[in-house]
Amino acid sequence: MTRVLLYTGKGGVGKTTSAAGTATLAALRGLRTLVLSTDAAHSLSDAFDCEVGGEPTEIDDLLFVQQIDAQRRFERSWGDIQAYLRSVLHVIGVDPIEAEELTVLPGAEEVLALLEVRDHVRSGRWDVVVVDCAPTAETLRLLALPEALSWYMDRIINTERKVLRSFRPLLGKASGLPMPDDTVFDALRRLQRDLADIRALLAGPDASVRLVLTPEAVVVAEARRSMTTLSLYGYRVDGIVANRVFPAAGADNWRRQWVAAQRGILEDVADSFSPLPIWESPYRACEPVGVEELAAFAVEMYGGDDPFARASDETSLLVDRHIDTDGRTYILTLPLPLASAADLELARHGDELIVTVGSYRRVIPLPAALARGVVAGARLDDGRLQVRFAPREPMVRTAVPPAAEVPTASGPLESAQELAQEFREQMDQQFGQEVDAAITEGTR
Repeated sequence: MTRVLLYTGKGGVGKTTSAAGTATLAALRGLRTLVLSTDAAHSLSDAFDCEVGGEPTEIDDLLFVQQIDAQRRFERSWGDIQAYLRSVLHVIGVDPIEAEELTVLPGAEEVLALLEVRDHVRSGRWDVVVVDCAPTAETLRLLALPEALSWYMDRIINTERKVLRSFRPLLGKASGLPMPDDTVFDALRRLQRDLADIRALLAGPDASVRLVLTPEAVVVAEARRSMTTLSLYGYRVDGIVANRVFPAAGADNWRRQWVAAQRGILEDVADSFSPLPIWESPYRACEPVGVEELAAFAVEMYGGDDPFARASDETSLLVDRHIDTDGRTYILTLPLPLASAADLELARHGDELIVTVGSYRRVIPLPAALARGVVAGARLDDGRLQVRFAPREPMVRTAVPPAAEVPTASGPLESAQELAQEFREQMDQQFGQEVDAAITEGTR
């Protein structure tokens, strides 16, 4: 299977150099290697000091480089959807140039660039694919999108498509707006499948993320947050690259102060990211450019380690079953390294568990065995969130149903399934009234 390595980090820390050096080292070891960039601000051509196009370009034995033409990918995958949105904006009087800008999905270029990664992996042409990702914040939103869009498609698009098939002429007449046809829905469904493929690839055993940082407190703090968030979405982080480390040998008084300051931060890095390997790269007099210098950079950085070995750490959801005196219980375990209880919130919505860490949220569909139970408690222990599910007790009918509690990290979690069902019934009733009103208006 193709080994996939993604490099990301705060802007300016050297992630492109790290990705390019790793790819060069892979080719020197006899692996057929492709390195490509999903960052809109491509810089691989600068790193290798050669012209790089939208197709894989061989620049050395077994080493190919590509800077993805994201616009072409965008038109191919989003074109039908964008055309429909433009037609809606045209009807309501939006300027065509403004409509063109408004119908560009934020982050679409980076998202669709990952489709190129998927296609290359599927081709079986490469032993190693190295991806130079966008800076950390953009990459996190990018990696979260496949799961989020799938959730939306499953719950919203399927229902609306069924309604529109039956009432498209009446709804179009009532609103005066063009109704989306099957081409639009088919394009959305294709996009969903594509993004699901990306999700499966990047969260699979052959892919992992490397965080690139420099020994600076602000940069390390962001790397910690990135580690937690990537784990929240089920992506493996299998190593840390500490770039631009001042060498202690031959240092004058000024540099010795820098060496001491960086050493303290690097000790903090080792404590924070243990047991992950920390690969250090010394500060250089000039930036490594070209195949030879990039290869030397990677050899010095990795030392005797094998940077292409599969990650052995487990960052996916784990479900442990236990039998106790109260009956069968299940514990769902989600790795959240570096997360704190103060930043963690949990909620149960029907057959889903909603996990929020800071400003990031993940909706986790529960396996059937867990969905049938109730949440009996949760704890954060040594970087792993453990949620305990117990058998559901027989429901006792009461004249006034108890109000559902809002679950948080500060207390036990309670099921909100009854509240969710009531909400669905209210929405169904309201939706039916809106459709009836549209039909009545369209027949006048």
